[in-house]
Amino acid sequence: MGKYGEEGNQLIFKILKRGEHAKTGEADLALRYDLTVPTARVVANYKNELPKFFKRYQIQPVWRADRPARGRFREFYQCDVDAIGSSSMVVEAELISAVCEILERLGFKRFSVLLNHREILRGVLEVCEIGEDKQTDALVALDKLDKIGKEGVLNELKERGGFTDSAINSFIRFIELLEQSTNVVGNAYDGSDDETLNTINRRNSINDASLNRLSEFLGDNESGKKGISALKQIIEFSKDFKSISKIDIFPNLARGLSYYTGAIFEIGVDEGDFTLSLGGGGRYDGLIGMFGKEQIPACGFSLGLERILVVMNERGMFPPELETNSADVLVTIWNEESIGESLKLANELRQTGLRVLVYPEADKLGKQFKYADALKIQFVCVMGENEVAENKVTLKNLQTGEQETIERDSIGERLKELASI
Repeated sequence: MGKYGEEGNQLIFKILKRGEHAKTGEADLALRYDLTVPTARVVANYKNELPKFFKRYQIQPVWRADRPARGRFREFYQCDVDAIGSSSMVVEAELISAVCEILERLGFKRFSVLLNHREILRGVLEVCEIGEDKQTDALVALDKLDKIGKEGVLNELKERGGFTDSAINSFIRFIELLEQSTNVVGNAYDGSDDETLNTINRRNSINDASLNRLSEFLGDNESGKKGISALKQIIEFSKDFKSISKIDIFPNLARGLSYYTGAIFEIGVDEGDFTLSLGGGGRYDGLIGMFGKEQIPACGFSLGLERILVVMNERGMFPPELETNSADVLVTIWNEESIGESLKLANELRQTGLRVLVYPEADKLGKQFKYADALKIQFVCVMGENEVAENKVTLKNLQTGEQETIERDSIGERLKELASI
């Protein structure tokens, strides 16, 4: 605990000793909040057994003590990719390229990788002369800019209190500068999903304008200059990847986790009036050192599996061929006396690799066919008295209505041929 910042720590599912209450009990255990901190601990403990440059992926459940809502779950799967051992911006470029390829393979077209840097945020806070005790409050408010707007940020700063008028005025001036660059998700699109050179150049121009405005605001601030230089490197290294068409410089992106030290990014999809985050990540060069004696640079990203599935389902993105049925074939039961033959046939078909359901009762055939149709099972096997006597099977295709009677020994291969299994 204590690695996630003020807001993150509030979302940890704490495990109390029996009989204790949340307000008074001392929690020494918690459900896993993310996959990054455990990874950092493993790397710190086994660094001598790992290669110098270590890459890994991991898909496991995590838990948040959050209020459930659309796309927000108390238990969900994170899909993580991390690259450990290098401080080069090549790592960020490769990770951004990887996450873009994943989303494109899933069918996403209109999305952006929102990119910022912790040193830029540090520089903004320093220029605005916001004290260390209020910096977290300022960043939390800034991170909500695209949802609550400038007035909302201003109101939140006033509600939190502790900010001088000078600091608030400087901070609002920074926000107004962001609004001038109009760098929001999808701003490089002209309504189409194409990635022509013209579209890429337009996006690059917007990013250049954002970096120039940041440079003007930050002036000679060393933290700010360091962050801007890093973002320029990431963009330069990304020019050889398709992901260059997806990167948006997004100076109000803060990401609440306190362990981020460098570049931070978030994957956003356009939901009309707002941007929905599918995941994010960043560089965490100081985290591994918290668990060992050596500081080891690292960077990673995480996608929220359930949130991706929610969006894909709402947008009808799943291709028809992925619509699964419960079985390849249903074996009917003709009457009570033929149950044994039906079970025997089902077992024979399963031995060939087919997925087989047996209707459990000797109902009318029409009822059994209706059951198969409801489960989207295309083929039905019927073994009536004649079929049993002749060692044959009647195969009915519920989609076409066609049926044929086949030698029992050949039914498995025939089903595979018809179903292209």
